[in-house]
Amino acid sequence: MNDSATKTPLVPLHVAGAWVDGVGTRLLTDKFTGEVIAQVAQADQATVSHVVDALHAAWEKGPLPPAERGALLNRAAEIVDSRREQLLDTIVAESGFTYSDAEGEVARAKQTLIASADEARRLAGEMVPLSGAPGQADRIGFTLRVPLGVVCAITPFNSPLNTVMHKVAPALAAGNAVLIKPASATPMTSQLIVEIMIEAGFPADFLGLVNGPGSTIGDWLAAEQKLRFFTFTGSTAVGAKIHAAAGLRRTQMELGSIAATILHKDADLSRAMDKVVRAGFRKAGQVCTSIQRLYLHQDILDRILPDYLDAVRGLKFGNPHERDTLVGPMISEAEAIRAKAWLDEAVNQGARILVGGERTGPLLAPTVLTDLSPDMKVMTDEIFAPVVCLRPYSDIGHVFDEINSTPYGLATGIFTDNVNTGLNAARRLHVGGVHINETCSSRVDLMPYGGVKDSGFGREGPAYAIHELTEERLVTISL
Repeated sequence: MNDSATKTPLVPLHVAGAWVDGVGTRLLTDKFTGEVIAQVAQADQATVSHVVDALHAAWEKGPLPPAERGALLNRAAEIVDSRREQLLDTIVAESGFTYSDAEGEVARAKQTLIASADEARRLAGEMVPLSGAPGQADRIGFTLRVPLGVVCAITPFNSPLNTVMHKVAPALAAGNAVLIKPASATPMTSQLIVEIMIEAGFPADFLGLVNGPGSTIGDWLAAEQKLRFFTFTGSTAVGAKIHAAAGLRRTQMELGSIAATILHKDADLSRAMDKVVRAGFRKAGQVCTSIQRLYLHQDILDRILPDYLDAVRGLKFGNPHERDTLVGPMISEAEAIRAKAWLDEAVNQGARILVGGERTGPLLAPTVLTDLSPDMKVMTDEIFAPVVCLRPYSDIGHVFDEINSTPYGLATGIFTDNVNTGLNAARRLHVGGVHINETCSSRVDLMPYGGVKDSGFGREGPAYAIHELTEERLVTISL
């Protein structure tokens, strides 16, 4: 290893309540400059087993009381505020996201913590009306919500703070211990999350952190039977593998998507424009709810298309360390090369590029395609890049059918002033969320969030996640 690498900070593992070195390190680079920014400690199978055993032993001693869990989560929200600049700089460096994207992550993570604190305090079961059954007049029944044990959170690079917080905060609120396996591209933010939770007052032995290649660590984690719940955000293929390996243990899967937004003929275009542009290109399109398909009604096409294309051309893309940059690099040059190859294939098959299409290293310019056929790869697979496929239409029923024809079903947005059109979309679209007069990328951290079909199952959002992260225990009393 060269001298510059040895001087870079170490991202350690967190095992049995302590920060420890791994069995080796991997270099972590700035996604725009390519500069080495950290060495990441790697876990082996023995370390994985050790951290799981330690978390399980800590949890068996009993969780903190709900009121205390709520207070500590509120304290964590305050610490996120105090570490805002450190979090912003870390997210920008290791993910390549712009400061505007990172600021959204920090603000939303704070709200996720506050919402989880509220849910910790009101976690409860319900009465069971046993006396309504024949011969049960002198019997009382009720349920308790009890924590599951050790939760394994396997997290993505494209939301290194808030998505991780959506797994960690509800799990702690419910009284579970948590093991984090962050994306290999973004481990530094997860280290900060563990630090923040411990600083807030959570027992250090309730939190674990392991790093290493998902292909090997994922198999080791799945084999650890003391892990009682797997919450995963990532590709459908990997999610299916984790779910199969979990067996009878519970899982929550937030997987792939080909998300769409519809601008109907009666849409309020002044309201829609900024939302649609941002939803297609924030985080360089590397969001499962990014607009990949944009449906524009023929009646408004001539009015909106020039303004939309001008807005896309006006997006500053490039160096994410410059505060006014709106679209940064993709997570790696390899991913940018892949996305460019998809564009080239579509053009060779007859598609036209209206804006963008150029690649420089990991940077892919914000791109809009048209003249597409349904069987092109950019239409049938999740591109996960700053690319929007433009689909003019006249029959909205055909749009619903085309959206439903994909194997995915995460979210769809529709802009319309007609309540019937909006509610018909809500009824007919096979997706986890339909957002009327918002884009498919709309998310409030309080809401239930998740998909259907190959987009997964289960719901994030603190109130909904905590329900999944606990089990119902029936208690009866005969008087």
